[in-house]
Amino acid sequence: MATLARLSRKSLRAPFSLSPSQCHLLRFLSTATASQPQASSPLPPPSNKITESPHRVKWDYRGQRQIIPLGQWNPKVAVDAYVAPNVVLTGQVTVYDGASVWNGSVLRGDLNKITVGFCSNVQEKCVLHAAWSSPTGLPAETSIERFVTVGGYCLLRSCTIEPECIVGQHSILMEGSLVETHSILEAGSVVPPGRRIPSGELWAGNPARFVRTLTHEETLEIPKLAVAINDLSRSHFSEFLPYSTVYLEVEKMKKKLGITI
Repeated sequence: MATLARLSRKSLRAPFSLSPSQCHLLRFLSTATASQPQASSPLPPPSNKITESPHRVKWDYRGQRQIIPLGQWNPKVAVDAYVAPNVVLTGQVTVYDGASVWNGSVLRGDLNKITVGFCSNVQEKCVLHAAWSSPTGLPAETSIERFVTVGGYCLLRSCTIEPECIVGQHSILMEGSLVETHSILEAGSVVPPGRRIPSGELWAGNPARFVRTLTHEETLEIPKLAVAINDLSRSHFSEFLPYSTVYLEVEKMKKKLGITI
């Protein structure tokens, strides 16, 4: 082992020399390696960021449509009726003079008619719908007569509410139900299909049951409440245009392009 180690050290200390043929081969290999194309560096991963074009016109569109026609049926809203911007009216819906439909309500008249009478109000998050036909044989359309107050979060389906009534919050009126004039439903009442609420009575519960007869003073307060809510809707009505504001963007674009307005 010692002899092998000495020979190895001598060979390492000896000058390194190549034969002419080895030099020629080494020169050829280095030339061939230099002539090969270098591998390109890997491309950076594509960026998911989308750059908005400066030429894009920013319209004032919103994802929700307020008026949705269905076939030949187009919702009709009176000039002085207040319909909140995020309300959805679909199909055979008519909102009469002085009426108000408040934020988040949906009136879906795709199967039958829905009417909101003079000076009546449908408050927040209500859903009004109408079936093709009523199993009781009564009218299947949803009809709200004049001076009616419908509290928030109510569900009305193919029912009739006669003039000067109050429907409390979170109430449910099923198909064919009838609320006669000068009646009050307490909050959370559920009126089964075909049930009639007689005139001048207070009903409550699930299912709704008779509680007591209303006094003359209480019946006089029912239309006053509807008028008070109508007056309140006037202040909201003045804050919202009854039409779209897209025309403002069109005017800006025409001015920018030098088009005479």
